[in-house]
Amino acid sequence: MPFDFATSLSIESDSLRAARAAGEEVRKKLGGKRADFAALFVTPEHLGSIEDVLAAVREAAGAAALIGCVGQGIISDGRELEEGPALSLLGASLPGVEVQLVRIEAAETPEGPAFSGLPEEFGAAESLLLIGGPYGFPAADFLETMDKTAPQIEIVGGMASGILNPGTPGLFFDGEVVSGAVGAIFSGPIRLRPLVSQGCRPFGRHMVITRAEENTIYELGGKPALEQLGQQFAALSEDDRRLLKRGLHLGRAVDASKSSFKRGDFLIRNVVGVDPARGGIAVGDPMRPGSTVQFHLRDERSASEDLRLLLGAARAEGSRVRGAMLFSCNGRGTYLFSRPNHDAGSIQAELGEIPVAGFFAAGEVGPIGGRNFLHGFTASLALFEEA
Repeated sequence: MPFDFATSLSIESDSLRAARAAGEEVRKKLGGKRADFAALFVTPEHLGSIEDVLAAVREAAGAAALIGCVGQGIISDGRELEEGPALSLLGASLPGVEVQLVRIEAAETPEGPAFSGLPEEFGAAESLLLIGGPYGFPAADFLETMDKTAPQIEIVGGMASGILNPGTPGLFFDGEVVSGAVGAIFSGPIRLRPLVSQGCRPFGRHMVITRAEENTIYELGGKPALEQLGQQFAALSEDDRRLLKRGLHLGRAVDASKSSFKRGDFLIRNVVGVDPARGGIAVGDPMRPGSTVQFHLRDERSASEDLRLLLGAARAEGSRVRGAMLFSCNGRGTYLFSRPNHDAGSIQAELGEIPVAGFFAAGEVGPIGGRNFLHGFTASLALFEEA
């Protein structure tokens, strides 16, 4: 039997009415079948009665397993709602698929963060859908731990947003509101294809870091880093120079052993400052000598092209997508693009009107170069495909 995915969006301000209507619509679109898996995303306006919302959604949709979170803005199909109350629900009937929900908690130890809640063995599973709490969950440490202990697992998701009080949990785990992180592991004839659009384009040439301290690069290719940047800046067009004044980025090759690099080979990080006296450039990540890097810039055109090319490649490969979840940075949307609904609309333009649900995240998770990372200003997408 084929998979069925369905979505529903409500902008109703009455939380319970919105929850019941969304659950009923999803179940109707599933032909009356219960949802073997559901994901719920709500704006902060619905937090006051969230336990009742969860109960109403689960009952109306017949949801056997539900995760979700609060989001600053909500995504549903081709729409991105960046203001006002909104509730987005995705439900799926998945015959033959086992869905295992996980609730992950972190604890500090003398050796660093330790994590509990994951299965000891992932079996044949290839991916983990992850939603992290905005406070107190060390996502970067978790991803590094997973790359060491379960390197075969691709992780895709995002960090909850829109919560101003650090003491307010914003994650949903079945009928509970929790902190830490929640996720889902799918086993059987289904695949989660991750697409990570970092929205940048390179300029200049790639270079090797020859001297660095912590997160500051002092030499590139044996010359002062600022001098190298100045030479590459001088070769840019006037338009690109203006773009760089809004923000400069550095891409670090995940696999520095390669002799040539293409889209998706670089992990993009922000340039956060300079040290004119020593010719250094500070980046938002530790930098190590021997790493290959290249300067990047981000603008509307580059971000749009990057997402479109990734989606087009998935379509060209014959991807049989039945549904999707989108985790788009809260610095994208109309903050970056001149037209609304850009990321959600691009998905439907390239892949057809598939059911899509998601939210604007405070950090996005997805693999680059075979490793899982926490990103910013990124659109991270989980495509549910028939295996």
